[in-house]
Amino acid sequence: MMGRTVNVHEAKTHLSRLLEDVRHGEEIVIAKAGRPCARLVPIGPVDGRRRPGGVVGRLGDEFFDDLPDDELAAWEA
Repeated sequence: MMGRTVNVHEAKTHLSRLLEDVRHGEEIVIAKAGRPCARLVPIGPVDGRRRPGGVVGRLGDEFFDDLPDDELAAWEA
């Protein structure tokens, strides 16, 4: 689906308005030198609730290793 096309300058100048249009379901194609290079599309409804299990299989046991003393001290400062 090809939506409305705007050039980079217009996209930079009117980004807030374009994002509002996208929020209402419109697709915006951003072109550079007349060639499409990016597409703004709505991401769908976001309910704001966290879903458990999002990092399953992505973190190894080393993630839970103790921090080095100097890094721990920086966090506690």
